[in-house]
Amino acid sequence: MLPPMHQYIGGQRRAGSGEPFDVLDPSTNEPVESVTLATASDVDDAVAAANAAYPQWSRATPGERSAVLAAAAQLIAERAEDLAHLESRQAGKPIRLAREFDVPGTADNTAFFGAAARRLDGLAQGEYSADHTSSIRREPIGVVGSIAPWNYPLQMAAWKVLPAIAAGNTIVLKPAEITPLTSLIFAEIFTEAGAPAGVVNVVTGTGPVAGAHLVGHRDVDMVSFTGSTGVGRQVMATAAASGKRVHLELGGKAPFVVFEDADLDAAIHGAVAATLINTGQDCTAATRAIVHRSIYPDFVAGVAELMAAVRLGPTGDPDTDLGPLSSQAHQAKVAGMVERARNYAAIRCGGKVPLGDLAKGCYYEPTLVADVPIGSELWKDEVFGPVLAAVPFDDDDEAIRLANDTAYGLAASAWTRDTYRVGRASREIRAGCVWINDHIPIISEMPHGGFRGSGFGKDMSAYSFEEYTNVKHVMEDLTGAAEKPWHRTIFTLP
Repeated sequence: MLPPMHQYIGGQRRAGSGEPFDVLDPSTNEPVESVTLATASDVDDAVAAANAAYPQWSRATPGERSAVLAAAAQLIAERAEDLAHLESRQAGKPIRLAREFDVPGTADNTAFFGAAARRLDGLAQGEYSADHTSSIRREPIGVVGSIAPWNYPLQMAAWKVLPAIAAGNTIVLKPAEITPLTSLIFAEIFTEAGAPAGVVNVVTGTGPVAGAHLVGHRDVDMVSFTGSTGVGRQVMATAAASGKRVHLELGGKAPFVVFEDADLDAAIHGAVAATLINTGQDCTAATRAIVHRSIYPDFVAGVAELMAAVRLGPTGDPDTDLGPLSSQAHQAKVAGMVERARNYAAIRCGGKVPLGDLAKGCYYEPTLVADVPIGSELWKDEVFGPVLAAVPFDDDDEAIRLANDTAYGLAASAWTRDTYRVGRASREIRAGCVWINDHIPIISEMPHGGFRGSGFGKDMSAYSFEEYTNVKHVMEDLTGAAEKPWHRTIFTLP
C-alpha cells in the first residue's frame, strides 16, 4: 500500500500543500486514492532539491549512472505485478495490457538507458585547424522540468526520466494529477537503486498550478512535455520567455494506408489492434484508414466484424480486451465527436456508450466510421478514443496526399507487398515513424517523435541524448606562441 503522501522531493515522500484530489478508477469511477495536490511552493522545493543534487550526479561517471539504472530495471521487474495492478486501476488499462506492454516496456527502457549511459560519446579529437586540437564534449543541461500525460503514466514517466538522468541531468516530473501513482513508485525505485536524493523528483499537481510554475521556473534549464498540441504551444511560449530548451511530443492523426496489393486479412487485424490499443488513447494509434477503392468494402466489413467481437469488461479480468476511457469528461468528448459524425458519415460499428455494469465506468464501444468527408471534424481532429475513420482512394498519388492531409506528423503505416510502394511511402509520408505492414510496435533502441503539429525531439533510443545534452566544442592551442598569425586581422604590432 502506498503511504498517504503524493509528492516525492529530495528522496522522500511528503504531502502537497494544496487541495485534496481523488484519483478515480475510470472503470468504476470509484476512488483509488486521495492525494493532496502540489502548489507552487512544492514545485520550488522540488526544483531546489534537483539543483542541489545536480553537481554530484552530473559529475558521476557513466559507469556509476549506468549501475543505478541497471539496478532500477531489476527493481521494476521484481515489482512488475504490483505496478501492473496499480497502473490498471488508475489508468483504466486492461490488466493484460499493463502486464504485457506497459510494465515490461518500462523495465526494458530502463535497462536500455542503463547501457546507453556508458556510450554518451562526443567526436574524437582531431586537428581541424593546423595549430589546434578540437574535441567535442556532451554535457548535461541541468535541471529538467517534465510534464507527462495520463494515457501511459508509467511508460511516459520513464520516457521523461531515463534519458535525462542517464545523461547526467536531474529532473522534476509532473505526472497528470489523475494518474500519478506509478510515477511516484518509479521515482522511489531510483533512490533505492542508488541515485542521490533529489536526482528524480515528482510533484503531483494540476497543469495550471504546478505545471505552469514548473515550466516558467527560473531554475529549470529545460522543459519536456508530452500532451496535446494546444497545451504544447502554451508550454513553448512560456519556456521561450526565459530561453529554455523545449522538447515536445504532441498529438497525432495517424494514417493507415492500405494499397490494393496488401494482405487484406493482415490489414484488417492490424487496423483493429492499432485503433484500439489503450482504448485509442495513444497519439500513434491508427485513426484514418485510407484504403484502395477496390478492397474498401471488404476492409470496412472485416474491420466492423472484428471490432464487434472485441470484449469490453472489468480491467482486472485477463480476458478483457478493451478498457474505459480516462474520465467521464473524455468519454463525453469522444461520444460527442461520433454523434456529430452521424450527420455526415456512416457508423458501421459501435458508436455507443455500453449499458449494464459497464455504464458505471467510462467505457465506449469500438467504433468504425466509414465514408468520412475529407476536411470534416473526424478527419482533422484528434479523437483519442477507440474510433477509426475510413475513406477510399483511387491511385497512389491520392493515397500519399491523403496521408499527409493533416496538421500532425507523428506516425503512419503503409500496407503493401510492392517494394516500390514501400520505398515511396517511407520517403513521402511526413511522419516521425512509418511502419510497413504493421502499426504500433515500438522498441527502446529506436527513436519516437514527430514532425509539424506533433512536436519535435525524440524519446527513447540514443537519439534522445541529443535532447538532454549540450554539445561543447573544446579547442586547444598546440603552438604555445604568444603571437598568433590570426591576430594581425585585429591589430599589428609596431
